Amino acid sequence: MSEPPAPDGLEVAEVDAASSPGECQDGAYSTLDRKEYGIYNWYLGDGAYPAGMTHLQALEYFEGSIGRITASTNNCGLTDQVPAKSHYAGTTTYEADVSANTCTARDGKSTWDAGDLATGTVASTCAWTWPNPFGKNDLREADVRFNIADFDFTKNPTSTCNGLYHDVLNTGTHEAGHIFGLGHVGSGHANLTMYTKADRCEVKKRTLGKGDVMGLRSIY
Repeated sequence: MSEPPAPDGLEVAEVDAASSPGECQDGAYSTLDRKEYGIYNWYLGDGAYPAGMTHLQALEYFEGSIGRITASTNNCGLTDQVPAKSHYAGTTTYEADVSANTCTARDGKSTWDAGDLATGTVASTCAWTWPNPFGKNDLREADVRFNIADFDFTKNPTSTCNGLYHDVLNTGTHEAGHIFGLGHVGSGHANLTMYTKADRCEVKKRTLGKGDVMGLRSIY
């Protein structure tokens, strides 16, 4: 089983999307050496949640984030050709195995929760795989943590957003992309879900761009 040297983190930054192609014109993507060959069974941590959400709200928004990846949700008219699946397995007392800039020991449960991360990191994903000589490595566990120690989150950014908030669905959809094998795209691709940075009050990562969908299709 391979251990990731560091989490896949979403960083905060002011994003100049105007200098990048539109989400439906940009076909850029990168993929990681992992794939969910079966069903991604995930758990909800029993601690604090972003945006002060209740347990039921956290379930709704985290499940919605994952579903945007497994359904290839987009505004570009691209059909869902990705057979990736997920299943909510319940609440757990286990925590996401993410600490600052490192992934801690795997505990066997794919947990979504909130806590402290490295300064400047909005959220992180840690994933563990088993080697597969015939294709991408087989996903065994993937944990996600939102950084509520340094950032405020909101369930619904509005036109009056004051720049202090990060959208839960925007953030969660990006992290779910990592779970199912998508890597970051960098400078010049700011309108894609897997762009490496997120602006405050941003919501465009809620739906996938052309490159995000093409990346998933290349894996699945």
